[in-house]
Amino acid sequence: MKESETTGVEFLAARLNALAHPARLCILTNLARQGCCACCKDVVSQLDLAQSTVSQHLKILVEAGLVNLTRQGTRSLYEVDRPALEALSGSVTNLLAKCCDGPCTAD
Repeated sequence: MKESETTGVEFLAARLNALAHPARLCILTNLARQGCCACCKDVVSQLDLAQSTVSQHLKILVEAGLVNLTRQGTRSLYEVDRPALEALSGSVTNLLAKCCDGPCTAD
């Protein structure tokens, strides 16, 4: 596998790994439904999780590039990165199509 293909696969794996937790899927879904920025407190109010736990999950989603973080003074506002999710969806679709067409490769 070429280095550029490996980088693409690793990038895809990192994003999928960020989604591989039920709480993060719930957070992403709730943020998407709001359609605007939300602070951590707003996210916490929708889940049965401690604020520190939600903060860690949000950090993982931000680092994966699936959620955008904007700081306004002392507030941290989170918003779904819709283009990133659309790109992820396309990448997964392409990967599955390649796997269904023949031997599955990691590119």
